[in-house]
Amino acid sequence: MAAVTSDPAHAALGRLLALTGVEEAVGAAREACTALRWHEALRRRIPEAAAESRVRGAAASAMLEGAEPAGSQGSVPLVRELVRGAVDWQERADDPVWRVLAGAVRATSATEQIGGPQLRSPGQVLAGLHTAATGGLVAPGQVGRPRVEGEDALEWTELGPAPGVGEMHARLGLVHELVSGVTDGRLPTLLVAAVVHAEIVVARPFVLGNAIVARALERVVIRVGGLDPTGVAVPEVGHADRAGADYRGALTAYASGGSEGVRLWLLHCAEAVERAAAEGVRIADAVRAGRLG
Repeated sequence: MAAVTSDPAHAALGRLLALTGVEEAVGAAREACTALRWHEALRRRIPEAAAESRVRGAAASAMLEGAEPAGSQGSVPLVRELVRGAVDWQERADDPVWRVLAGAVRATSATEQIGGPQLRSPGQVLAGLHTAATGGLVAPGQVGRPRVEGEDALEWTELGPAPGVGEMHARLGLVHELVSGVTDGRLPTLLVAAVVHAEIVVARPFVLGNAIVARALERVVIRVGGLDPTGVAVPEVGHADRAGADYRGALTAYASGGSEGVRLWLLHCAEAVERAAAEGVRIADAVRAGRLG
C-alpha cells in the first residue's frame, strides 16, 4: 500500500482518515468502545469479562480458518473447556481441524501477556504469536520466523501469489513501525489495527498461520492503543459476522492496492469494532447476571 509506506506513518494514516466515510466510521467505533468501557459490570470484574472475550475471540478466529470441530456443541463452550484444561486437545492432535483450533486458542490467549513494552519489539511479538498459533502445524525450523527465499505461503490464494521476500520484508517494516508507535498517542488506534492486520495477511510473512497472527495482533493493538483498554471487546467476532464473507471480501479489496479497496477495508474494520463492542456488552451483561458459561 504505497500511500502508507512512502511517508511517515502518522501522515499516511491521516490521509486514510480523510477517505470518504472513514472518520465518521472510526468515530462511531470509538463511541461504541467508550460505552462498553463504562459498563457497570466492568467496574470490578474486568479480568473475568476479558477472559471470556478471549474465549469467544479464539472461537471466532478458528471459525474464520474453517476450524469448527464436528460433533461439538459449538466452538465457544469447547474453547472455554480447552482454556480451563477440562479438555485435553492432545487426545485429538492428529486432527488438523483441532490443531488449527488449538493454535487459535493459544495465540488469542497469548495476547493477554502483551503490553506497551512488548510492542516496542514488534518482531518478537510476531514471533511469539506465530509460535503459539502454529506449534505442530509447520516444521520446527519455520516456527516464529518470516519466510526465506524458496519458501512460500499457500494460504489466502484468492489474494494472488504471496509477495516475494523483498516485498514481504518491506510490508513487515511498515507493520513494525505502526505497532511500535501505537502507544505514543499520535496514531489513530483503529487505523493502526486495521492496517497491520491487512498487511500481515497480504504479505503472508509466515508459511502458515498468518491470519490468526494478524487477528491476535489486532486484538493487542486495540487494547494497548486505548481504543478498548478493558480488552472485553471481541474484534474476531466483529470480523466473523455473516460467516466472515465481508471479512474476506474486504481483505481482497485492500489487496487490490487502490484507495477504494483500502477504504472498504477500513470501513469494514470500523464496523467490526462496533460489533466487537456489542459482543463485549453481551459479555458484560452475562458477567453482571452471573450466567457466563
